[in-house]
Amino acid sequence: MIHHWTLQQLRLFEAVARHRSYTRAAEELCLTQPAVHIQVRRLEATVGLPLIERTGKKLLLTRAGEEVYETALGVMTQLKTLMASMADMKGKVAGPLKIAVVTSAKFFMPHFLGLFVHAYPDVLPRLTVTNRARVLERLSENQDDFVVMGQIPHDMELTVRPFMDNPLVVVAHPKHRLAGTQAIPLEEIRAERFLLREAGSGTRHATAQFFAEHGLRIEPYMELGSSEAIKQAIMADLGISVLSLSSLELELETQRVAILDVVGFPLRRTWYAVHLQGKHLGLTASEFLDFLVTEGVDLGLRKGWVAAAPQARPRRPSGKGRAR
Repeated sequence: MIHHWTLQQLRLFEAVARHRSYTRAAEELCLTQPAVHIQVRRLEATVGLPLIERTGKKLLLTRAGEEVYETALGVMTQLKTLMASMADMKGKVAGPLKIAVVTSAKFFMPHFLGLFVHAYPDVLPRLTVTNRARVLERLSENQDDFVVMGQIPHDMELTVRPFMDNPLVVVAHPKHRLAGTQAIPLEEIRAERFLLREAGSGTRHATAQFFAEHGLRIEPYMELGSSEAIKQAIMADLGISVLSLSSLELELETQRVAILDVVGFPLRRTWYAVHLQGKHLGLTASEFLDFLVTEGVDLGLRKGWVAAAPQARPRRPSGKGRAR
């Protein structure tokens, strides 16, 4: 009865099986949870075997479900490749563009996408914003054309292209006792109330690593799930934090936060576009990746994402890419 299966059913089942969640699959596909559930049940009815079973709060795949999942995954991958190949044959920059970025990149990536879509109006961008741990999952599962992150994993074979500086700065309330103080020692900052992102955040990892290199450890006063939440806490004078300079454009313009002059800061980091080594990028993804590398430094300068602090002087990428 394979001829009664539909691509939509396979697409929905693949998402549910990958996430092990109807809710997350529905969010990814912009559908309601009942709609996803109904289609999966119809697929099970057609197959004649249960594909998913629930144990407590967990969704597990049956043996038949594992087989269907592997097949559905292959079908979805081949269809994506086919769509990219058709676009390449037409020589037209158009169609889907799927990018995943770590949370801090959400403040600048829409600007790049906006400029790119303005130049190529037939492109259909899809931007996923999540924390570093989830971006790494998506990268390993090859779910996107490429991902954007600030720290590269060393346990994967990757193609990596730097495109813009990512200075990390110490941020506080404008009336903080250390605002305006020059060359603040790390030891003094460590005693402050630190607002940190959740475990798995790239910014938190970089901050902890930097302090550890100097024999220091910071304890979180509060853990918050987003840069926006941390900025609100800073503006409420609950503490200080380390944030990406690109996330502070509006707050610095309105003087709602201040950058502290701490020894060793800004931390010099770089934004990278990353995909699995050997992956073929379609024309649209290749053009957007080249656009990031070409325009990243200049746009960062114009928007103030890399130049708000005197130490955070922008630098151009040293090469077109590297592999790790």
